[in-house]
Amino acid sequence: MNISNDVPSAIIRAAVMEHADAQPVLRLNGISKSFGENHVLRDVSLTVHKGETVCLLGPSGCGKSTLLRCVNWLEVPDAGTVHVSSQRMGVREGSSIKMSDAELARSRARIGMVFQHFALWPHLTVLQNVMEAPLHVLGRPREEVREEARRLLERVGLAGKMDAFPSRLSGGQKQRVGIARALAMKPDILLFDEPTSALDPMLVGEVLNVMRSLAQEGATMVIVTHEMEFARQVASRVVFMDAGEVIESAPPERFFSAPQTPRARQFLARFRSPREALGDWSGAPMPA
Repeated sequence: MNISNDVPSAIIRAAVMEHADAQPVLRLNGISKSFGENHVLRDVSLTVHKGETVCLLGPSGCGKSTLLRCVNWLEVPDAGTVHVSSQRMGVREGSSIKMSDAELARSRARIGMVFQHFALWPHLTVLQNVMEAPLHVLGRPREEVREEARRLLERVGLAGKMDAFPSRLSGGQKQRVGIARALAMKPDILLFDEPTSALDPMLVGEVLNVMRSLAQEGATMVIVTHEMEFARQVASRVVFMDAGEVIESAPPERFFSAPQTPRARQFLARFRSPREALGDWSGAPMPA
């Protein structure tokens, strides 16, 4: 792929503004989740509009990945509601009746998920991994699905790996297959759960480049990440979480230059140089 790493964030986000008043693609209202005595999520609400790239930041264990898994009902919230493209997830609209497995599968088809540890089928080739869900979940024609899968693999720079098995791929290549597989379902929204955390540092860039390209093309994405510079450049909005709560939500320019809460300032100080960390977060130059 030939994707620039230097596209200004304002250009990447320009197309989002026209969608600001549109119906939300994702709406979370009052999501809470506990595992025993561990309260992982506490009354979290979040709205994501078409074309937005929302980066979820926060310390490890703050609930980011659990929140993402609640979106597609891989984790069932203890309280709250999830709507994707105006349709409720997990529970039949207007009732307390849980969806059947078939209903839940149809609802999940609107959501593309890219996992931290790839989750590819080891016994299937790269091409077969991308084709699997459109064939068996959506029931689409095989030749049509095959052609689209080929185009998607070309798009993520893996045209030469279609017949390879996952065991023959690098971590970055596996993650790009995961992205192609998610795109094959033509989802309304893409969820990324720390997609680079399991990668060798030398391979991170090739995955972030694909994600940057998707942002430029106007894909709707929610990304759990520790890649601060990527979030600064690509996000249309940063949501900072701590202790299971949303603490701040702001455009990246404001969040990274002038965080509003002590917890956000403390978190960002870990990623700043000692000279920057002594500043007042006003964005003004440091004195000589």
